[in-house]
Amino acid sequence: MSISALTTGTAGLTANQRALDVSANNIANVNTPGFQPQNANFQENSPAGTGVTLSVEGRKLAADDQAGRTENRLAENRPSGVGLASELTDTLVYKSGFNLSANVVKAADQALGSLIDVKS
Repeated sequence: MSISALTTGTAGLTANQRALDVSANNIANVNTPGFQPQNANFQENSPAGTGVTLSVEGRKLAADDQAGRTENRLAENRPSGVGLASELTDTLVYKSGFNLSANVVKAADQALGSLIDVKS
């Protein structure tokens, strides 16, 4: 059970870090005319219960960023679609999720260490 908790915790760490990256990219482009903010949507890993990841759309952020720059040059008169209040809220949620996942990893590590010590 400890190994599956460790896997689930690390999946949560990765997903929340990527979500923070998406939010940071949105905040960095708040003054970019025509910038359309990306969304970080979480989805459950398969098989069920093995963690969480970002949706395909969230993972395509880096690839879409270059295409977005080209589109932004064409739509320079449009204001940015980034809402700083919602990005701040999202960042706090992702940070809390990251911390929670780190606690899961820590607890799994301690349980795994105890299991190994008992068998020695």
